[in-house]
Amino acid sequence: MGSRSVPPSATIGVMRVVVAGSSGLIGTALVPALRAAGHEVVRLVRRRATAPDERSWDPPAGELQPGALDGVDAVVNLCGARLGDERWSAARKQLLVDTRIVPTEVLAGAVVEHGVPVLVNASAAGYYGDTRDEVVTEAAAGGLGFLAELCQRWEDATSPAVEAGVRVARLRTGVVLSPSGGLLGRLRPLFSAFLGARLGDGRQYLSWISLDDALGAVQHVLGHDSLAGPVNLTAPAPVTNAEFTHALGDALGRPAPWVVPGFALRAALGEVAETLLTGQRVVPAALERHGYAFLHPSVGAALRACLPRE
Repeated sequence: MGSRSVPPSATIGVMRVVVAGSSGLIGTALVPALRAAGHEVVRLVRRRATAPDERSWDPPAGELQPGALDGVDAVVNLCGARLGDERWSAARKQLLVDTRIVPTEVLAGAVVEHGVPVLVNASAAGYYGDTRDEVVTEAAAGGLGFLAELCQRWEDATSPAVEAGVRVARLRTGVVLSPSGGLLGRLRPLFSAFLGARLGDGRQYLSWISLDDALGAVQHVLGHDSLAGPVNLTAPAPVTNAEFTHALGDALGRPAPWVVPGFALRAALGEVAETLLTGQRVVPAALERHGYAFLHPSVGAALRACLPRE
């Protein structure tokens, strides 16, 4: 599984793209994928720029290196501290807010100031809150809870660009299945040791997308002028936690008969546990309406591509 398998959008021309958050799971793969498709990529870094493709910026100070957005066709903003790394203390919640809202506000203002026509901005499927088994498209309202409200604020931070006529796409991304980290990086050792387990009653939905499709979808968004507003960056077939657990066990050749009770997760993880015990059944209506063809439409296909059977 890798960016070379991702077909470029049929309508995308050669672009100069600035990527913020290029060190994350999607960003580290998106930069080479865009370059392989012939685009020029500039990475925004929060330190002194040392490489020819780097430009420095300081979001808390609202500063970008002079010339960073000169001649740029699009900005892709993937900034944000990882949600599940530790308990959501007050300080951690503030970090999650600050690493999303402030950079987005800075970039939204900068694209307006420099006349950049496109802003592709990260968000998350958590925007919708706990939707149980309801099928959710981009037309659904935002939900309740810390994560949902964070996503709503995150998207609202792009409003100055929208109001100025910039084409803004807000990527409501599901769980990204990647061979190089993320959720699978955490679960694979447990399943390999026969410790894979269903979480709670297992009926909560997981909206997921393979890394290759995440990369392909971002390129698709960049190349289609009519794609704006919320875009669910998820595969077309969300699964329940029980179905995902079975599929992952099957992909690794490891049965997963265990159950982690909800109370045990809450005791271990605090409020973060709610992101595992609730879910969203999110479908990519905007992507499908605009003709994106998924490489991995089923979770089984995505997991087999990610994980060689042990």
